[in-house]
Amino acid sequence: MKEQHNLSGISKINLIKNKMKKIVLLAILVLFNCNSEIRSAVFPEDEFRKGIELYTSGKYQEALEAWLPIYKSGFRSPNLCYNIGNAYFKINDIPHAIIFYERALLLKPADEDIRYNLQVARTYVVDRFTEIPELFFITWYNFISLILSSDKWAFISVITFVLCLVFILIYLLTSVYRLKVTGFWLATVMLIISFASLCFSIRNRNLIYKSNKAIIVISQVNGKSAPDNSGTDLFLIHEGTKVTVTDALGEWYEIKLPDGNKGWVPANSLEKI
Repeated sequence: MKEQHNLSGISKINLIKNKMKKIVLLAILVLFNCNSEIRSAVFPEDEFRKGIELYTSGKYQEALEAWLPIYKSGFRSPNLCYNIGNAYFKINDIPHAIIFYERALLLKPADEDIRYNLQVARTYVVDRFTEIPELFFITWYNFISLILSSDKWAFISVITFVLCLVFILIYLLTSVYRLKVTGFWLATVMLIISFASLCFSIRNRNLIYKSNKAIIVISQVNGKSAPDNSGTDLFLIHEGTKVTVTDALGEWYEIKLPDGNKGWVPANSLEKI
């Protein structure tokens, strides 16, 4: 019976090994595929440089015509958004300048030049609000999420998850007590880092690609009590004002102002960041 018990234990260990190998292999394949997709996207340097040359020559509208197709094709970089914002500012399109400065700041939140130009553009906005402060841990969560791109956070998540599996194997297979303890705690730490990185990756993607923040792009618009032109006027806001989209119905958006007031505006009166 004792020999049968040992054989059973060995079979279980081999089964665990095989399952772990399959999981590690799957994680590596996912990681490889992610990296392949990242590498396959090549930034159109020639078009970007053409825009730079046009901008330095004072041809700001032509520079926009070179840069905007790059942005609309799906490329996201702080330099691209920053330069588009500068070009819009030069042609006195303050709302779109603010939009692209905001987008650049999402991609590079610690950049002083972006922050400075955004503050300058905001001085041209008519409306002034006493803003409701954001909870500090949400501010830090957003800031950390934006330090790295969504793909880089996902990369870290996969790598640390693979390491977690390796340390679990060490914990399960070794008979040395110190190695068991070390393997257990390292596996725990790697799992926490992997989960946190995954959360940062998802948050980063939501902030950049699914933002509910928007900028008013027409000269002025009335916030209505209902999604209809017959609704009561609640407030008047002007171009460049930053709002939060809280709901949508047909061709209307419900927005929340920085001071907390809410109202409905036509969808074409704003552009999401």
